Amino acid sequence: MTRFIHITDLHLSHADSGDKGLHSDTEATLRRVVAHIASMEEKPAFVVASGDLTNTGHEASYRLLREIIADIPVPLVLALGNHDKREGFNAVFRDGASGEAYYHDALHGPLHVIVLDTLVPGRVAGTLEAKQIDFLQDALTRHRDHPKLIVMHHPPRVDPEGLPWGTIDLASTEALAEVLKGHPIAGILSGHIHINRVMHWHGIPIIVSNGLHSSVDLLERRDLRLIEGTGLGLLEWRPSGLSVAFVPLSPQPKELGVIDRARLLAFS
Repeated sequence: MTRFIHITDLHLSHADSGDKGLHSDTEATLRRVVAHIASMEEKPAFVVASGDLTNTGHEASYRLLREIIADIPVPLVLALGNHDKREGFNAVFRDGASGEAYYHDALHGPLHVIVLDTLVPGRVAGTLEAKQIDFLQDALTRHRDHPKLIVMHHPPRVDPEGLPWGTIDLASTEALAEVLKGHPIAGILSGHIHINRVMHWHGIPIIVSNGLHSSVDLLERRDLRLIEGTGLGLLEWRPSGLSVAFVPLSPQPKELGVIDRARLLAFS
């Protein structure tokens, strides 16, 4: 079994960015998450941050991100989202302020993690350009004995009648489905829509976390009502498949009681 953590929609902003669009203290939330990971007795194998790393793409915000995540004691996999700006990210995390898309792959334990860049500058919705589909097609041929974990900020468009800004476009979705067909896909990790959701798409689990900024009231069916709520995903990979537990971070959970370990082990 391999345990790892999924965070998304960090929406971090440096104080110098002049950002007035935040609904919560995202810096404090991210620092809490990093402290939790650092203090875990059984460390995760790795951590995935699936986009919207910053809220405005301000370069100073990426420098702040780099400073905070330096305390994560395990490998960290980064992806970009629609709130990010490639120039700011590349200036801090890569070799210069270019507008090049950020997609990559690497082995993490038994999983081959493949990261795609669904960002469309200036737009809320996402896409996958042809060169990324080509990259993915090639990446899927590497490490053939390892299940593939796909990371992409915008999820595929499972519901053709759904709001189009909440996913990659339909053409990209269809191209992605065709490329993934026949390969051992453990799952897809996404964010963007600020809700906890698990969907099944062509037999592939798509796991979305509500992230570290805010959540959405799912009982409000007419308008988009933003509510307090942050969290992360605690995932476990076994040969039998991928599972997720959604861990709430805020509002602060109220403790109702504690059952000690000796009593737990005594249950039957």
